[in-house]
Amino acid sequence: VQLQASGGGLVEAGGSLKLSCAASVSVFSIKSMGWYRQAPGKQRELVIEITGSGFVNSADSVKGRFTISRDSVKNIMYLRMNSVEPEDTGVYYCKHEDWGGVTTWGQGTLVTVSS
Repeated sequence: VQLQASGGGLVEAGGSLKLSCAASVSVFSIKSMGWYRQAPGKQRELVIEITGSGFVNSADSVKGRFTISRDSVKNIMYLRMNSVEPEDTGVYYCKHEDWGGVTTWGQGTLVTVSS
């Protein structure tokens, strides 16, 4: 499995950004896929994830602002970030977990939210 994250950049607080994670395998035949982020000086944390059946789990801090979606044709997972806040700044990583228990991480894309 190979994952390529993209779409990061500089955005003003209150703005929007859309991240993409292109996968070399199906984004539906999965145990789960998700987005994690790591802020400077902090541990990597879950942002939002989706199971193969479509169940979504997200951090309380992003509920109502971030959504996750998938494109079955392009094999891309998206993270739509609305009403971003400076606390959303960090390196965003996509993760893929298959039913064999293998976990793969993308290389990360940097999101910087200016106040």
